[in-house]
Amino acid sequence: MAKRVPVGELLVLVLLLLAPKTKAMSITGGHNKSRGKESSGSSDEGGAISFCLSWRLAVEANNVVAWPTVPPQCSRYVETYMINGQYDRDLDLIVEVILAYVNQTFLLGDAMDAWILDVDDTCISNIYYYKGKKYGCDPYDPFSFRTWAMKGGCPAIPSVLRLFNILVDKGFKVFLLTGRDEETLGQVTRNNLHNQGFIGYERLILRSSAYKGKSAMKYKSDVRKQLEDQGYRIWGNVGDQWSDIQGDYLGNRTFKLPNPMELQLSCWFLHSSRIHSYQSALYLIQLISSL
Repeated sequence: MAKRVPVGELLVLVLLLLAPKTKAMSITGGHNKSRGKESSGSSDEGGAISFCLSWRLAVEANNVVAWPTVPPQCSRYVETYMINGQYDRDLDLIVEVILAYVNQTFLLGDAMDAWILDVDDTCISNIYYYKGKKYGCDPYDPFSFRTWAMKGGCPAIPSVLRLFNILVDKGFKVFLLTGRDEETLGQVTRNNLHNQGFIGYERLILRSSAYKGKSAMKYKSDVRKQLEDQGYRIWGNVGDQWSDIQGDYLGNRTFKLPNPMELQLSCWFLHSSRIHSYQSALYLIQLISSL
C-alpha cells in the first residue's frame, strides 16, 4: 500500500510559497523586535535574502519537498547564485571531494568498476532554459523543456566534465543515466554530450517505454540493479536530484550536486509527477486529507 504523505509537510510548502506576504519572523516564531521600525528598502531586501538562503538549504537537505516553484521573492537570489560564481565554486568543491574519494579507490582491472553520472544539470546544464523560466519561478512545462532539449544545445558543466574525464582515464566504466525519453531524445542527447566533450563513456541509458509513468527513483534503482546483476561494482553515483541518489543499489558512495532551480517531486504514490502551482498544492492537500 502506498505510504501517505503527511499533510503537515504540504502545509509547510504552501506557507513557504505565501511567505512574501508575511513579515520576517525570528527562529522562535515571533517578530524580530530588536530592529524597531524597518524601512521597506534594504531591510526588506536583506530579509528576502535571508529567507532564500534558509529555503535553499532546506531544499538541498531534502527537508522541503514537493515545492511547485521557486518562491517568487527568491528569483533574484537564485539568478545571482547561478551566474555570479557561487554555483561554480560549490561544484568545484564537491568535485574535489569526489576526486579525493576516487583516489582512495582500488580498481580490480577487470573492466567491471562502474561509476554513474546523471545527465541533466549534472553533466550538461539547462541554465539557459531556466533563465527563460525566471530561474525556476515559473511552473515547469514538460513540453517546452522537451522543445529545449531537442535543440541539443545544453552546455557542459566544466567541473563535471573534468570529473568525467578523470574517471574514464582511471579505468572506470562510466554510465550516464538519464530520465530523458529514449525514443524522442535519445540521439539528440548523444549528439549533445559528444559535442560537449563527453566521449568515452560505457553507455548512455535513457528511459524506455517500459518505465513510462514510473518514478525516477524506481527507474534508476532498477537500472542500477541490472548493472550489479551484470557484475558491475558501482563505486560512485552523482546527481543533482535526490531521486538520482535514493532508492536501491546506490553503489558505494553517492554525491549530491546543487540545483536550486528545479527539484523533482518524489511522492510515493504520484510516480514523480510534479506540482507546479498554488492550486495544485492545495488540491493535493485536499486529496490527501480525504484519504
